[in-house]
Amino acid sequence: VIEAILSHAEHLGLPRDTPLKRTLFACDELSGFVHACGLVRPDGIETLEPKSVRKKLKQPSFAAGVHRDEVYAGAELLGLELDEHIRNVVEALRPIAPQLGLRTAAAAEADAEV
Repeated sequence: VIEAILSHAEHLGLPRDTPLKRTLFACDELSGFVHACGLVRPDGIETLEPKSVRKKLKQPSFAAGVHRDEVYAGAELLGLELDEHIRNVVEALRPIAPQLGLRTAAAAEADAEV
């Protein structure tokens, strides 16, 4: 596990020669980016689609600290199309959205009723 964590740091140049190492690298930057996308949406990531994430990826000023090249390289490393990779990450984060500080559709609806 420690080696997998170290291998996801690009500057260390360690091989990503196991599924764990590849997946950690592929999901790290993208999960942070998806979180940022959810912070600016009224319903968090509940209705977030890959198309919206791709659109934000094209805006360099949005979540400027995210290395977009690593997002694209991660999908390629896993052998996935970018949309499929984004969809997988969004779906993995949805069940824990409240713990990540992201709103849910239910919270957005409750606010609208007030």
